[in-house]
Amino acid sequence: MRTFAKMAAVVMVGALALTGCGKTSSEKDNNASGSSSVDVCKGSKGEPKVGVAYDVGGRGDQSFNDSAYRGLEKAVKDLGASCIEAKATTSDNDSIREQRLQTLADQGFNPVIAVGFLYSPAAAKVAKANPNTNFAVIDGYSTTIATDAKNLSDLVFAENEGSYLVGVAAALTSKSKHVGFIGGTHGDLIKKFEAGYVAGVKSIDPKIKIDIQYLTEDPSDAATGFENPAGGKQAATAMYQGGADVVYHAAGKSGLGLFEAAVAAGEGKWAIGVDSDQYLTAAKDQQPHILTSMLKRIDTAVFEFVTAFKEGKVQSGFVNYDLKVDGVGYSTSGGFVDPIKAQIDAAADKIKSGEVKVPEKP
Repeated sequence: MRTFAKMAAVVMVGALALTGCGKTSSEKDNNASGSSSVDVCKGSKGEPKVGVAYDVGGRGDQSFNDSAYRGLEKAVKDLGASCIEAKATTSDNDSIREQRLQTLADQGFNPVIAVGFLYSPAAAKVAKANPNTNFAVIDGYSTTIATDAKNLSDLVFAENEGSYLVGVAAALTSKSKHVGFIGGTHGDLIKKFEAGYVAGVKSIDPKIKIDIQYLTEDPSDAATGFENPAGGKQAATAMYQGGADVVYHAAGKSGLGLFEAAVAAGEGKWAIGVDSDQYLTAAKDQQPHILTSMLKRIDTAVFEFVTAFKEGKVQSGFVNYDLKVDGVGYSTSGGFVDPIKAQIDAAADKIKSGEVKVPEKP
């Protein structure tokens, strides 16, 4: 019985890996409009063999996962690495995520990179069971669970600092003195975005009104929070109709609905993207409404982690990407923030020097 159960588990895990490698028709559509339509992993050969497990929304979200993919793409091109991509589903739980990471390790991929904090418990468990494989979690807290794991890294970012800068941009741009923030899930990570944004806005004008809405109060409900463009559009539409003229999102794929709402709201209504420079992947009719994006250098973190692995210099524990190391920032595509760039950069300098300490909690 025990042997049969073990064989069944192997078959199940193998199926999960195959699901991760395939592309559904909807994913292909997303890739065509967002991330590169070229699958950099297809046919790639070389060392190291990198396994990437994406967060909900997957490649094609034009934001979080796509930024991770760009880092993977650079690792293949610049380091000669090979890779495989594994897909998440909206029904994932810790057990399924654990099986996905274990499958990548069993197939000989090393290092293995999990995209998203939800992988933290799974990575902590799998890293302990596979001491010869290096694991990293983007936005993770896995090393607070597996405190003695030397093969586990959490790649974390100062989202509050980058959000502060786009908050400054929002306040300087708003004519109605009324702005908004849309978060995906109401958890500690997204609240860092909110805290920084609010602080940045208030640094310019404490009297500016700020609407705040989360698409779900459940931090584990990734589907509603991060793969819900309709919900993002509904929230943004209500803010624009209520008088806000600049709205910032930290909601992954749900944020695509914000851009649709900005177009529908008309001239003078602005949206602020997140993680990637979303002006570059937005539809042409949306671009005139994208003021800036808060850049979160997930691509840099992924590439540097693979580089460190190849050189035998992986740092376990928390690896921090803040404003000082260009781990976060803001985009200038479209030229809309050019007239206020000096003021935004001055705010950045104050953060770097320590003169301004940006809060992490609202």
